[in-house]
Amino acid sequence: MALVPIPIATTGGEHTAQQFRMMIKDLARDNEGVTTGLDLKVSALSTPGAGVQISDGSGVIAGKMSAVQGSYSAYNIGTDTVSIAATGGSPRSDMIVMRVEDPDFEGTLDPETDPIVYWEVVPNVGSSATTVPSGYSAIPLARIDIPASTATITNAMIKDLRKVANPRRERILYPYYAADPLVEISGTSETWKTHPNLTMATIAIPAWAATAKVVFSVSNLRLADGNIWGGFRFMLGTEEAAQWVSIDDNQGTPARRVYVEMVETIDLTTTAGAAMRGTNQPFKSRMRTRSSNAGKIGVDATTTFKVDIEFLEGAL
Repeated sequence: MALVPIPIATTGGEHTAQQFRMMIKDLARDNEGVTTGLDLKVSALSTPGAGVQISDGSGVIAGKMSAVQGSYSAYNIGTDTVSIAATGGSPRSDMIVMRVEDPDFEGTLDPETDPIVYWEVVPNVGSSATTVPSGYSAIPLARIDIPASTATITNAMIKDLRKVANPRRERILYPYYAADPLVEISGTSETWKTHPNLTMATIAIPAWAATAKVVFSVSNLRLADGNIWGGFRFMLGTEEAAQWVSIDDNQGTPARRVYVEMVETIDLTTTAGAAMRGTNQPFKSRMRTRSSNAGKIGVDATTTFKVDIEFLEGAL
């Protein structure tokens, strides 16, 4: 082996297919998968039947036959359909993959007459399988878990296995500086409240985001007039964080200041989450007191909140 003497895009140079495959590998950062979260999604036929449909889009497939094979870029223009065989008396799981079979490395296909990238239905995979069979130059798209004696494929049977080769990320940091006068919540009600009662930031949620990882914190939260046993979390748009952290302080009546932080991942692929993608959504602080609470939780001009959000692309 030797250094390739003519780099890609040299005027007057001639370049091999392998050079382009290696360039695709480089540009894909040696990753493989679909290009965006909407690409090559497998779903039931518009009228469910003995097959599935695959949406348009593209993907990158790493060659597995040689260390210097490189990667392939493949496109599906429009929606394509794939037949799925009916089951007999036992359930079966099939995997749908997009596979490359390059005759320079395997098989006998002729690129001049045969499609060397194609959909393959791999039958009888494990019911929890998520990766293509060993030695396949392919990316997994979906697993179809088919009940016994079934010929019609529904969306409930389809497990999405797509991964974005190089997912987009976007991180946004919003500070919120509270203002005087002091505002407090107190009592023994365990009802969550927006505290302070306002929108701290308006968040632009990318249309491509599958998750939002949120770090939410407050500095100099004021506690006074008794022991504190409360909760702290946030609401992004219509989604209230499922997790929360305690505001737990048994120092009695003197006023004191505390720091509180929580971390939560919001799923933007659910029905509610999907409705927020590509829109601007309010971000609010949520707090509550507890049944054993005696004191007050306050916010004033010395209180600062930090909203740190990272959006990550994934299968949609």
